[in-house]
Amino acid sequence: MKDTKAKFSSLTLSLHWIIAVFFICLLSVGFYMTNYNAFALYPIHKSIGILLFVFILWRVIWRYMNGWPIPANQYSKLERSISKCIHWLLIIGILLMPISGMLMSAGSGHGLYIFGFELFPANLDAIGKAVPISASVGELGEDIHGAVANIMVAAISLHIIGALKHHFIDKDNTLSRMLGKKIQ
Repeated sequence: MKDTKAKFSSLTLSLHWIIAVFFICLLSVGFYMTNYNAFALYPIHKSIGILLFVFILWRVIWRYMNGWPIPANQYSKLERSISKCIHWLLIIGILLMPISGMLMSAGSGHGLYIFGFELFPANLDAIGKAVPISASVGELGEDIHGAVANIMVAAISLHIIGALKHHFIDKDNTLSRMLGKKIQ
């Protein structure tokens, strides 16, 4: 089922909310891990991030096939431009975060694992310490991951503020439609 002005498909809604909830959780955990050196959380963070990447790819392909949503109401040119910009930031950001995270982990020699299942082996020395496969790739991944995380906090915040503005100030059906309700 394609998205319409009156209703989003169950696939669109499911992918949006699965990615939104897990992405926000992963961002939160990522900031916590970075600020408090919570190394025990890294394997879980990476595993969920790699699994979420599958849903992200599915969402991007679905968005490409289905097109951008038809606005629930008429909006000013400025508001449409801001909306389009934020949506592009969100799509690009949800792609860049797991890709940069995987580059960071693999490039720095830590490998890629999903709950212990090896996707890309770690590069360890004789005492079990990770040896970078490509320090420049690992550092590039780390730089992108950190920068995009900060951009995503801003983009997600603006996205949520926009949804609340539509619901409480404009009193239109944008948020209702994202909650699965059919609008007139």
